[in-house]
Parts: sequence; structure tokens; C-alpha cells
Amino acid sequence: MAEKPQPVKVLYCGVCGLPAEYCEFGPDFEKCKPWLIQNAPELYPDLVREAGSKDADKVSDQLQSTSISSDGSSKPKEEVKRLPGGKIKKKEKQEVIIEKMTRNKRKCITTVKGLELFGVKLNDASKKLGKKFATGASVVKGPTEKEQIDVQGDIAYDIVEFITDTWPDVPETAIFFIEDGKKVPAV
Repeated sequence: MAEKPQPVKVLYCGVCGLPAEYCEFGPDFEKCKPWLIQNAPELYPDLVREAGSKDADKVSDQLQSTSISSDGSSKPKEEVKRLPGGKIKKKEKQEVIIEKMTRNKRKCITTVKGLELFGVKLNDASKKLGKKFATGASVVKGPTEKEQIDVQGDIAYDIVEFITDTWPDVPETAIFFIEDGKKVPAV
């Protein structure tokens, strides 16, 4: 009877998170080299030859100074999110964007995006906006799959003051209007 195939054990790079065989194709190959020389010398024999015995000591010192431990775990100094493939996810700017859209020629919808970045619950905010301006307000998912508040009517003239008064965590400098496709500060 044939033996059952065993699962393959993959060694992942402690720096970039890719399998060690693919580090050379990732964005941080120069940063990965010391880790690869120490943990996977059989995969990159050219790196080991380049490093030599004297450079190996320098590499281990460099590893300790960059806070990469020998067990393969890494802790970057900044909070940077890495997506699969080594892409870096940027942190979103904290800003509220107010946009007025026209529908059916005369009807307007005012869209408020970004309040959740300041810790505001969108359901509560939509209720307060609806009561203050005596209109319908709802939380909907926008085109980028992020939630936003749609308020019926053209309330852009008074909404900045209402937002800053109701939620003091939102500074007036972080509120922007979108007019003619351009981002304009509300101040």
C-alpha cells in the first residue's frame, strides 16, 4: 500500500511575510537578506558566499539592532499594515467630506463621509441630522464599500456648524466640501 503524502512545510520570511523562496521578488529584499542568510542559507547560497564569515557576524549584530529576533517574528517600529504580496496599507486621513449631489433636476442629497474616523456612531449621527434639519437621513454604503450618511435636501450651508457643535472631537479644519470635483476646506 502506498504511503500517504505528507503536507509540505513552508518557511515564511520573518521580515516581509512571503515564503522564503519568493523574498527576492518582494518589496523588501534588501531587508530580507540578513534574515535569509541566517535562517535559510540553502535557498540562497549566493548570499551566503557574498556575506562570508566576517559579514555573518555583522549581519547578526544588524539583526539584533533592528529588533528582528532569530525565531522569525518581527515587530516594526511603526504600525504599518501589510497586505498579501507585501503591499503597504496607508492609514486614512481623519477628515469629514461633505458632498452635494443633485437628483431629478431639483432634488438634492447631501452626503457626509468620514465621521466614523472621529469615533462618531453613524446611526446616531443620522438620527440627529434628520431631527435637526427635519429631513430624511440614512446610513448607506458608498461606492467604496464604506458607510456614509445621506441626508435629503441641500443642508451644506449649516451642516459644518452643526457637526462641530454636536461632536467637539471633529475640528472645523478637518471638514471639507467637494465642489466641482475639487476638495475645498469648509473654513
